[in-house]
Amino acid sequence: MHDSDSVELVDHLFRHEAGKMIAVLTRIFGVHQIDLAEDVVQESFLKALQSWKYGQLPSNPSAWLMQVAKNRVIDILRHKKKESIGLPDSSQLLEDTSISEFFHTDEIADSQLRMIFTCVHDSLKEEDQLAFILKTISGFSVQEIAKALVTNEATIQKRLYRAKEFIRKEKIEFEIPAGPALTSRLEVVHTLLYLLFNEGYNSGKADELIRKDLCGEAMRLCKALIEHRICSTPTGFALLSLMCFHAARFESRLSDDNSIILLPYQDRKKWNEELIRMGYHYLNYSAAGEEISVYHLESAIAAEHCLAKTFADTNWNRLLELYDMLLQMKPFPTVELNRAVVLAEMGELQKAIDAILSIDKIESLLKEQYIYSAVLGDLYKRLSNEMKAKEFLEKAFGLTTSQAEKNLLEQKIRSIDPKKN
Repeated sequence: MHDSDSVELVDHLFRHEAGKMIAVLTRIFGVHQIDLAEDVVQESFLKALQSWKYGQLPSNPSAWLMQVAKNRVIDILRHKKKESIGLPDSSQLLEDTSISEFFHTDEIADSQLRMIFTCVHDSLKEEDQLAFILKTISGFSVQEIAKALVTNEATIQKRLYRAKEFIRKEKIEFEIPAGPALTSRLEVVHTLLYLLFNEGYNSGKADELIRKDLCGEAMRLCKALIEHRICSTPTGFALLSLMCFHAARFESRLSDDNSIILLPYQDRKKWNEELIRMGYHYLNYSAAGEEISVYHLESAIAAEHCLAKTFADTNWNRLLELYDMLLQMKPFPTVELNRAVVLAEMGELQKAIDAILSIDKIESLLKEQYIYSAVLGDLYKRLSNEMKAKEFLEKAFGLTTSQAEKNLLEQKIRSIDPKKN
């Protein structure tokens, strides 16, 4: 195996396995020893990188990592005095336990849910909770977390430090709460999974617009959540339904040369029918009771797109109704932007532009996030206002780091200014 291949494999496994390993190890060490759990996992991946680059690739790399971590845990528990670092005296128990029992599927799922709910504590700020879980459970880099939470890296570093210090000092229990405590924490857990999926759906990485691994992780955790007897709620079903509908369109969003294909031009035959069926399945389950969340409405919006056999068949009037309802519950700039796009598809181009320009703090948004300028540029282009269209499209081009998005914006700019061809 070449060095580059081993590095790529270890990077892939870190994304998929590190969070699971940390969660299980935290259950063993105690949540106040999370730094120790992270160190064990880092050592395991470093050992993998050193061993595998010489061609010694195991038949089951994931199991190999788990075994290395287990051996290191046993070593620590043997050689560190229980009183000195506050670790449980369970080295013999672990030594007698098979690797399949130590990291079996149920244990992993339960430990990850416990880790999530441990971090989602009422006394910990929500932004700190989300940053810490994205880093610890899902292996996000600080840069990725900053994009997902719309802030800068320095702020994320502070949030991660605050979260760790709080959990350590307060000795938070490693458990899934019950009763009223569960309800309040579930809302933040749903937000976390929503952010995780969104980062994968529209990645901040310059060379990778869609990160299926992140979306898959969000869907896996959401499924584990709804399968837990006390975490199974209509909101959770609605969220998983939304993820299924969006994931169904993955194969139609990019061309073979990694160019973005916008919704009107996507080949709907490439949409994953099984995922769409699953989306409707979970959406039906979400209808139990009288609870209606933002995820119910967003899933209903995604379902409308999946119902339409062609872009022209889309029920824009129904979508406008759904966005009006969503705005009442989620008065966010992104919702207003999407509502404006619906207005444009209904032939109300100027009304759509006015709606975007009237979004609260739009001037700041236009300076910081490319999507607002990109949509305005496209709408002005459709109105044949080439000067305004070029101005906003060029502004959007300078704000995005995604090469696929830059390529699409450049194509639009060139279609306005033939001299650039």
